Amino acid sequence: MTDLDIYARQGLGQKSGIGQRVALVLVDFLNGFNDPAHFGGGNIQDAIDATARLLPIARARKWPVAHTRVVYAEDGSDAGAFTAKAPGLRTLTENSPLSQFVDAVKPVAGELIIRKRQASAFFGTEFTGWLTWHHVDTLLVTGATTSGCVRATVVDSVSNNLRTVVLTDCVGDRALGPHEANLFDMGQKYADLMTSDEVVAATAA
Repeated sequence: MTDLDIYARQGLGQKSGIGQRVALVLVDFLNGFNDPAHFGGGNIQDAIDATARLLPIARARKWPVAHTRVVYAEDGSDAGAFTAKAPGLRTLTENSPLSQFVDAVKPVAGELIIRKRQASAFFGTEFTGWLTWHHVDTLLVTGATTSGCVRATVVDSVSNNLRTVVLTDCVGDRALGPHEANLFDMGQKYADLMTSDEVVAATAA
């Protein structure tokens, strides 16, 4: 019996589908997460490239678009348990080059920028209220890292009763093992897994 057989026998891996109003979130596509010398590596650049191809379509269709960045105070006064596990995160201050958006997918006017200090885009931020204002029922998730801030965002998304889709070619991790394992697990319990091309086709007017 394969792992997939076990999950299927327990009724997991069902589809939640795409609803009436989608929004797109780009989780932590920052210079520091695209640099193997800091927090990057693996397939993150591939995810950035795929998301850069998707963004013009999202904008043309007027989807609400949000971008997250990790930002801590220069003096570390707002750092907590998350940075105890990963002390390097404290270098992601407002003006640090590492905490700036990658040029290929940086925000444009009218898109939400979420500053966060925890893994999830939802925790301690205005994200839920913004999604409600835009009448969003389906969140499309891209970003880095698959096993970290992407997964945390996905779990909080479905916890807020949003249909949630992980765009498999638009998420990346510093190592492929965690990336693949977390995609499998999210697909079984929290989100639908689709490529960006599949999402574009499924949401065509």
